[in-house]
Amino acid sequence: MTLVPYQGDLLAITREWTALHDDELRRRAVKAAGEKDIPALLSLTTAYLAHQGGSGVLTSPKTVRAYQLGARQFVEYATAHAISLLRPGRHDAQTYINHLLAAGRAPAGVQLKVAAAGCLYRALRWAGATDADPFRDVKIPKDPTSGLIKRPPYAEDEIADVLDHADVQAKFLLFLLAHAGLRISEALSLEWSDLDERTRRIHVRQGKGRKDRRIAMSTSLARATRQYRALYAPGGTEHTDGKRRTESSHVFRYSNYTTARFHLRKAFTAAGVAFRGFHPGRKYAGTRLLQQIKDFGRVAAHLGHASVDTTRKGYAQLAADDLKDDLAGW
Repeated sequence: MTLVPYQGDLLAITREWTALHDDELRRRAVKAAGEKDIPALLSLTTAYLAHQGGSGVLTSPKTVRAYQLGARQFVEYATAHAISLLRPGRHDAQTYINHLLAAGRAPAGVQLKVAAAGCLYRALRWAGATDADPFRDVKIPKDPTSGLIKRPPYAEDEIADVLDHADVQAKFLLFLLAHAGLRISEALSLEWSDLDERTRRIHVRQGKGRKDRRIAMSTSLARATRQYRALYAPGGTEHTDGKRRTESSHVFRYSNYTTARFHLRKAFTAAGVAFRGFHPGRKYAGTRLLQQIKDFGRVAAHLGHASVDTTRKGYAQLAADDLKDDLAGW
């Protein structure tokens, strides 16, 4: 069985369930849970997320896909272990968590899977199918290892090597990740009007949590922006390679993770640097900026973090001997 394809219209998915009479809503939810009908259960979970979730119909596609994947994995586990979704046993939820941990999943990853399974049960309760809340009191161990240790940033030499081997678009994307500290979704959503290399500012629209922010460009990024705009911005006639410019308002010709990953991985491979995803570039920005300004609050603002603790735990870290110059005169 496969995931329900996400079509981007959460309101339509929600109405498939909210338009039902309460008795019919309950009947369909009970039937889906009793038969462990994955497509129906994922549709119900998505409808609940869009109707009752914190972001409602503005929930990002990435979040929807993550919840669908986590809910599907729990239903598959319940099917394989003959667990009743409507009447789960007292130990079933914790056993599922222990199963994930024993399989080698990190506590943070398990937390995401539990959030998705918990959302499935909130959806079933919302539909009146069950009163069960098996994940309410479960325990997930905390991982004491810093996110910077588990998933470190790219080194400065690695960034420099990749920039030397990247094509124009991949190079500009890496600058946005490693200097502006943008999330990959924020970078791929940029429009030409969001870039102001004259004042060295970037307008990030609808970042995580649908928050806008304006951030500063480095000198190198401003220079790269001018060069990139000259090659790809609408309004000109031809590229230097003879290809006509596209008239899209978006900065990048590719707009999805898969294509962006392909192009950036290609640049890393050419440079002989292991590609570890987009986030280590963002962590490079946080770590380098913190070492320079030594202010977690300003670094958090640059990265778009709602909490300084997020920056402190996973994105930027001061060296252990950072205070040596300050203490030298004591």
